[in-house]
Amino acid sequence: MHLAGRLTPSSTLIVVALEQEARHFTVDHPVLVTGVGKVRAAIAVSRLLASGTLPEQIVNVGTAGGLRPGVEGTHEVCRVVQHDYAGEAVLAVTGRADGPPLDLPVSSGEGLVLATGDRFVAGGSERERVAQVADLVDMEGYAVAAAARAAGVPARLVKHVSDQADEDAGRTWSQGVDACARLLADWVHEHLP
Repeated sequence: MHLAGRLTPSSTLIVVALEQEARHFTVDHPVLVTGVGKVRAAIAVSRLLASGTLPEQIVNVGTAGGLRPGVEGTHEVCRVVQHDYAGEAVLAVTGRADGPPLDLPVSSGEGLVLATGDRFVAGGSERERVAQVADLVDMEGYAVAAAARAAGVPARLVKHVSDQADEDAGRTWSQGVDACARLLADWVHEHLP
């Protein structure tokens, strides 16, 4: 976890998984780098929010795999689900519905559905399964949204499609992350001045 900038009650906290995704930001907002995956994201955001200063809002920006033909560019998320969490099995055993889908406000237009999981989706039957419930896939969004919700802080998720979550996803992401970071910076500079 690494925080650049100062968190205040009027801040927009920008959350990214990796420094590569934020390398082109030139903003006065604090930027929290969490590390990859749901656990690291949840710990980093929760720990920062538990420090006592709550931001006005949290905006998680980052890359995501596209799961639908024609889904490209930068998108705001209207709903986030966990694709690697056995919610129905947990409900059957414990009687508690943990980890439900989270609906999020979208600033304009309609948002897409994001599936978050700790496994990097790169084709095959897993991609097909996740594509049945979502338009995009990432590894941190749900954790950031859940931590923000637990603290009572509004959250937005903004994702740029870096790959098609297919067999070439790892190579495509590695080769294109800098271009994606530039486009994410454009979104941040335009929407979070």
